[in-house]
Amino acid sequence: MGWFPSFGRFLFFWERRNQNGENKPLITKDVRKSEGASAASYLGTYESSGSHTSSSFSSHEEPSRSSSRRFRFSPASFGTSGWSDYILKYLLISSNLLFTALGLATLVLGLWGLINKESFAQEKISGIGTDPMLLFLFLGLVLALLSMTGCIGALRENMCLLRIFSAAVFLLVVAQVLAAVALFSMQAQMEDYLRLGMLTAIVRYQDDLDLRFITDEIQTSLQCCGADTYRDWEINVYYNCSAPGVQACGVPPSCCIDPLENGTVWNSQCGVGAQQLDEFSAQSVIFLGGCLGSVARWMEHNGGVIVTVVIVLLGIQILTLFITARLLHKIRWTRAQHQAYLQALQ
Repeated sequence: MGWFPSFGRFLFFWERRNQNGENKPLITKDVRKSEGASAASYLGTYESSGSHTSSSFSSHEEPSRSSSRRFRFSPASFGTSGWSDYILKYLLISSNLLFTALGLATLVLGLWGLINKESFAQEKISGIGTDPMLLFLFLGLVLALLSMTGCIGALRENMCLLRIFSAAVFLLVVAQVLAAVALFSMQAQMEDYLRLGMLTAIVRYQDDLDLRFITDEIQTSLQCCGADTYRDWEINVYYNCSAPGVQACGVPPSCCIDPLENGTVWNSQCGVGAQQLDEFSAQSVIFLGGCLGSVARWMEHNGGVIVTVVIVLLGIQILTLFITARLLHKIRWTRAQHQAYLQALQ
């Protein structure tokens, strides 16, 4: 350490040295005996945080290298409880780092989508409020800021940041519980809301690339067409039978039973004229059933998985609240012990 004296001092900041370079204990044997082993172990804990300077104990100096090493911090100095608190603290830091990265990725995805679609252009800025990518942008920003607050608060043991993080997570848990209760109590109205959303997506199918992608994915994966029936596509100005284009009286290719020609090429004209066919003839070309019934059947079939995922997510957030409360309690206890120790030295 001769070449890097400042680095060595930083690594071994709990050791004190006199003018001759000899190690000195932070506190004399007499004081250690009077204060007891618990006070000495606490002193080592507090000195390990780097927040207490060596000048505070200049009146209690005695050359002894072995005694000064007794105050080195380790979680074992707290016993089993200390190890559990140590693990919980870094578990909170690691999880918040993970969610910070996830939030930033969501934020970048939303921003990329808005820029790629030129949503900030003057002619499109008026409709940016209904852009689905704005939801990704907002969720990513909130998740990144919240997780970063919890991570920094736990790492620096900052009570203010930890309280803000805990309050925000608590509000999110309450909001999610209220939303779940509202959805459960509004099951009768949910079908109407879904129908309205699906019909809106049909009307804006060609005008909004995000709605087109979502609609195509729903119709392809659930093997459905339209909201209640394939004839719902008549409300779209391009698929209306009175439209002048080639798509008149047709449906999107995502409604087709086999939209791939020869299994490799996407046939965008497979649904042309499908609305002019009767149901018997149309059933060999397109899906006749609407997506509302398919969504209802999918939710009924996967209801157990949905409930399990919701319970697990709520459980993780409640566990986060418990860990944060435990860490706040430990910080308050440590500071109280330090104040009591300083008062005992006076």
